[in-house]
Formats: sequence, structure tokens, C-alpha cells
Amino acid sequence: MTQVGIESGAAKGIRLRRKDQTMTISRTFMHAALAASVSFSVPGFSQAASAPHLPIVRGDANLQSHGEYIDQMIADFAAEHGLPGISMAIVQAPYIPRSAGYGRTSLTNDELASSRTIWNVGPITQGFTAVAIMQLKEAGKLNLDDTAGKYVDGLPEAWSKVTIKQLMQHSSGIPDYRDKLDATKSYAPSELIDLVRSQPVLFERGTQVHISATNFTLLALVIERASGMSYHDFIWQNQIEKVGLRSTMFAADMKKDAKVDRPPQHPNDNQHSKFKSDAEFINPPEPATGYIDTKGQLTATSANDADNLYGFGNVWSSAEDISQWDIALAGSVLVKDAADRDVIYKPTTLANGIIVPAMAGWEFTHHPGFMEVKGNSPGFSSYLSRFTSADELVCVTLLTNKEGVDLTVLARQIAEAYKVGLGAEVDQHEVIAQESKFDAKETIARLKVNLERAKVPVFATVDHSANAAGVGEDLRPTTVITFGNPKVGTKLMQADQAIALDLPLRVLVWEDEIGRTWIGYQNPEPLKKRYAIKDTKTVDAMMTFVAGVVGRSANVYSY
Repeated sequence: MTQVGIESGAAKGIRLRRKDQTMTISRTFMHAALAASVSFSVPGFSQAASAPHLPIVRGDANLQSHGEYIDQMIADFAAEHGLPGISMAIVQAPYIPRSAGYGRTSLTNDELASSRTIWNVGPITQGFTAVAIMQLKEAGKLNLDDTAGKYVDGLPEAWSKVTIKQLMQHSSGIPDYRDKLDATKSYAPSELIDLVRSQPVLFERGTQVHISATNFTLLALVIERASGMSYHDFIWQNQIEKVGLRSTMFAADMKKDAKVDRPPQHPNDNQHSKFKSDAEFINPPEPATGYIDTKGQLTATSANDADNLYGFGNVWSSAEDISQWDIALAGSVLVKDAADRDVIYKPTTLANGIIVPAMAGWEFTHHPGFMEVKGNSPGFSSYLSRFTSADELVCVTLLTNKEGVDLTVLARQIAEAYKVGLGAEVDQHEVIAQESKFDAKETIARLKVNLERAKVPVFATVDHSANAAGVGEDLRPTTVITFGNPKVGTKLMQADQAIALDLPLRVLVWEDEIGRTWIGYQNPEPLKKRYAIKDTKTVDAMMTFVAGVVGRSANVYSY
């Protein structure tokens, strides 16, 4: 992928609204996705949920953040990102007070997103696989320190010594087969492994963390050998049936369990008709069609494409079902022992004692008890977050049928609408921000490495907290990174020189009053209006780049 940097420059400030102070940041924008990923570890990481603040107050019917209702947030996001459809569900455990669909799940049939629409949940599948491993551990059928070679025959020597726990941690060093997939082919699990079998390991096992679908395909094969059942049947029996998930299945189940009404005898009539005589087709568990954006055109994917992410991304479910499954994660319904739940719902500790804020696809921030899993699969993007503190217990599920959409910021806005304090406490119309998995220092270091890899120069680093200390004042970590490419910025200034007030680009990294680190940049939409920009493609490309580089700097895993 070609990578292009951007220039931008000094700007009018945007206020970050806090309880007791305001900070200003300048407008920021960028171009083209940064392909390289970087992996860091965080020493001394702590993320335990705190004791609840009593009395617990939940159930606010207002559902607004910064004056905007959730429905409007989703409508704006769908329009901005060109989503065919999107589904959302909210948990305030033990309730699912909101489950809704927006838009269409097929661009060629009259199929609408609903509470029971089935989407490929992509990397959320890792959560199902990890639960299955712990269930087998509790049944005495495996140990986490067992090697992969004990359960999977014929592995390369370096792979065979990797433990089950290291596969779950993504600390195996085993290469990821996803870059080797041919979208026109259907692979058996052994063939997926063969795609990277001859490649050397990326690092010594147990020393780093790097996401790899190969790890979870191997775990699926471990599940089969240890249980004596297929991966499909073990997940079906011990999670789907156990929790009563009526809209959760695999692609192979759709012919029997999904309810699809596409009358071929009426090519010009795509209306449903079976619901008139068969109650099972009322609000049916109907699979969405996935789409990939190819040069501005949405191209449909096959439901079977996700099978090539065996154990990593091949579960299909509704947002409501994922929420129900999520509630079951909170106690002993799926994994009985609290110590076993801690294995998969707390950060990874490597052999050298370094703590990495990720485990089994989940990532963890410094918001007490917070965890999220997200990513892409053929034609789909998915997101699930859990606020597990006893006085929060809010979870947000978002599923959409367009690949390559980062739902992180939208999900956090929705969480903030359900309970004040769960989000960034900034107006996302002005400042687009997400919580980093790292402290401010590490986040800044990651940002600079990602910019360097994209060959985008850093012009200045302004440490406002250091400046404050120099005049005897206290300020939590607050740093602005200025960067860009004059070639691209000049293109915009040639159309309107006044835009130089908003160039070069800037990203703000700050720590809030409860110790969370945020990384944010200016929403480009006001810029387009302020300068009546006609070349919106350049600004949109800048937006894509900055979102990508910020996402890679804030997250452990690369998506």
C-alpha cells in the first residue's frame, strides 16, 4: 500500500471539556493507512476493577452524549463510513435494554438490519475459543502448560513446543496466515497451517505479543483432540446451546438454522413472503451479506469466506446474542472458577515479568475493569466492549457488514451515553479520541515509531506538563505531536491559503483525572465547512491516515 504523509499547521484551539479544567488542541488530519504494526509491552500494568461506588445509579433514559442521541450517533457514523447496515446491542447486566438494527444487510435484497440479524463476528470468535479451552481445562482434559505438539500432529519443531497458554496470549511467535489467504479458495484447517508452516517464527515464544490467526486455528484443533468432538460441536453444545443463543451459528448451519426468504421466482420482487404463513420467519435470524470497499464500490463476499478464519473469526451471531453471551461471561455460567476467568480476562504476564495489556483477543486499558475485542473479517467489522466494574456492568456490541471499519470511538460514545464517565468526556464532533492501552509516555513513543515507519516527519513535540512544571504549576501528562508532509498540505493551501492556520497536523496525548490515557485529533468535518474545501478526497485520505496511525499507537494488536 502506498503511504502518503500530510502537512498541517498552527490552529484555532478546540476545548477538551473536563470537570475542573479545559485544554486546547489544534486541528489534525492525515492520509492513507499505515500498514506496519508495532508491539510494545507495559511494565507494571494494573487494570483491576475497583470497588463499586454506592448507591449504584443506572438506567438513565436520556441516552445522550454531548447533546446527541445514540440513534443520531449511529446514523451519522453510518453515513460518514458508507455502511450498508449496522447492529447494536447494549448490556446493563443482567439486562439487554437496547438491541437495534440500522440500514440494510443486503444491497440487492429487501433485507434490513434487525435485532436478530446474523453477522460474521470476526475476531470476537477468539472469545468463544478461549472459553472452550478453559472449559476443557476445568474438565481436566488439558492443561494450559501443555504443548501444541501434544494435540496437533506434524507441527514444525518450534511450533510444537509452544504452550496452549502462549497460543492464547498470542505470544507464540507463529506467523499469521491471513496475508497468505486466497479469497477465491476454501481451506481446511490443516491447509491454513500449511500456508505459513515453512516460515520462521517471528520471535522466541513467550517474549512478545503479536496477533496471529494461526494461534487460534491451532487452539481449535487442540479443542477437537482434547474433547473428541469437532470444534463446531463443542462450541455449539457448551456455549451456543448452554446460553440459548438463537441467532448464533456457523456458515454450515445457515441452510438449516437461518431463515432466508429470497424468492427466486420473482426477480423483480425482493419482498419477504414466508412470514405470512410461518412464524419462524417473523423477525428472522437472517444472515447479513458482507461487503468489501473496492475503489469506492461495495463488493459482496460469501458467507463461507469466514470459514478460512477457523477458530479465529468463523462464528456468526447477532449483536443481541453476543450481548447475552457477554452476560454469561460475567459469572460462572460458562467458566466456573474465578481464577480461570482471570486467565482470559486479565492482561498477559510474559515469562520475563513484563505485562502486556492483551489476552486471547481482548485488550485492556486503565479504565478499571474495561476490556474490548474487535477487528475485521471478510466483508465485516465487529466490536465488543465490557465495563466489568460492579457499578458499571455496561457492554457495547457493534456489528457491521463492511470490512475495515474501526468501531472503537463510536462504541465508547455509546457507552458514555449510558453512563457518564465511561467515555473520553470530549465532544467527538470536534475531537475524535480513543483510550490508549498504554500510559502517555508509551503511547507517544508508539505514535512516533508509527509515523517514522510511514516516513512522515515529526516537526515538534510539545510537552505541556513539563512546561507547566517549569513555572511551578501541576498538569497531568499533556503532549502535542506535530507532524506532516508539506507536499500534501501545500495542495490544500493552494486552494485556500487560510487553511495554513490548521496545518501542520497535530495529535494530542493526555492523561485524565482517573489515570486513563487518551489519544485524540481534530475531527476534519468542521475544516471542510470552514474553508469550503472542494477536494474532500484529500481530507478524507488524511482522516484515514490519522485514524490508522492513532489506532495502531493506542492498541496492542494490529487490525
